[in-house]
Amino acid sequence: MEEEDDEVMVREGLMASQREIFSISGPIHLTSIDWNNSYHRTSVASCLVQAVYTLERDRQQNRIGLKSQANHWWEFFNFTLAETLIDDSDGSIYGAVFEYKHFFSYNYHHTPHSKPPPRHVIAFRGTILKPHSRSRDLKLDLRCIRDSLHDSTRFVHAIQVIQSAVAKTGNAAVWLAGHSLGAAVALLAGKIMTRSGFPLESYLFNPPFSSIPIEKLVKSEKLKHGVRFAGSLVKAGVAIAVKGRHHNKGLEDDSFMKLASWIPYLYLNPLDTICSEYIGYFKHRNKMFEIGAGKIERIATRNSLRSLLSGGGGGGSSSDSSSEPLHLLPSAYMTINSSKSPDFKRAHGIHQWWDPKFNGEYVLHQFNH
Repeated sequence: MEEEDDEVMVREGLMASQREIFSISGPIHLTSIDWNNSYHRTSVASCLVQAVYTLERDRQQNRIGLKSQANHWWEFFNFTLAETLIDDSDGSIYGAVFEYKHFFSYNYHHTPHSKPPPRHVIAFRGTILKPHSRSRDLKLDLRCIRDSLHDSTRFVHAIQVIQSAVAKTGNAAVWLAGHSLGAAVALLAGKIMTRSGFPLESYLFNPPFSSIPIEKLVKSEKLKHGVRFAGSLVKAGVAIAVKGRHHNKGLEDDSFMKLASWIPYLYLNPLDTICSEYIGYFKHRNKMFEIGAGKIERIATRNSLRSLLSGGGGGGSSSDSSSEPLHLLPSAYMTINSSKSPDFKRAHGIHQWWDPKFNGEYVLHQFNH
C-alpha cells in the first residue's frame, strides 16, 4: 500500500521519482574521478545534464530546501552551480553553467600527460513532457527537424552564455554537454564555436538526426547501403548543379572543412530512432571510400538536399551555416550502447551513459580530406 501511495505522489508531482534521486540512480561508486578515464568523464558530463533535468523538475514541483534533488547531481563531483539558464518563453530551466571547485589546485599539481578537468561545464537538458515545459520543448523539437533551431530565443541565449564563458576562461577550460534536444543545442553551438576558432570538448547524448532513420527502419545491410548510395549520388549531383562552378574547380567547402579538426563525443543507442542514424551516416561514409566512391561522398557528406533545393547552399558554402542539418559532421568519436534496452524510453534515456554495466562499442571517425 505504501508503494502505491508513493507512485501516486510521484505522478501528482508531490515528491521526486527515483530517477531524480542521486543516491538511488546516480553513479555513487565514483568516489574519485580520474579525468583521464573516458567512463569517468562521460559519467560526470551525463550527470550534470541530469542535474539540469532535475533543476527544472524541482522548479515545476516547487521542491525547495531539503526537498530539492538537483544539487546532489553536481555536488557529488565537486561542482558548484554558477548560472541557471532560463527560457524567456516559458520560464523553464533549460541549461546550467557548472564550475569545478578544484580546477586551479588540480592544474597546479597535475602531471604533463594527465587530462585536466574542465573549469566550466555548460549543460543542456532535453524535452520534458510535463505541462510547465511541454509546449515550448515540443516547438523546439520541431525546429530541430526543420533545421531552424538557430533562430530560437533559447539557442540565441545559449550561444551568448557559451561565448561569454569562453571569453573569460578560454575554450580549453569549457565543456559542452547535452541530451536529446539539449544535445542539439550543444552540437549546433559547438559547430559555431569551432568555425569561429574556438573548438570545445563536447559530450552529446542521443542527439537528434534530422533525416529518415534508415538505420532503424531498414533491416537489410545491403538495402541500407543501396538506399544511402542512391542518396549520395542524388546529393552530389544536385550539389554540382547548384554549386558546380566551385566544385569543378576542386575547391573545398571551407566552412565544412573548418569543422574537420573538431571531434565531439557522440553517445548513441542503435535502438533509439532519434539518434541511431548517426551510426549509419558514418558507416556509409566509410563504405563509400572503401568502394572507391570517395569523390562522390566528399561532396554528398557536406550537403543536404533540403538546403540545396531551398537555396541554402548545403553544408558549407555560405558564411553562416547555422541553418544546415545538425548531422553534417566531418568527425566524431562515437560511443554505441550495444546493451539491450527494454524499451524506447531506456534506449533514449540519459541514465544509460553512467551505468557501470554499460556495454559499449567505441569508434573514431575522422574526415578523410
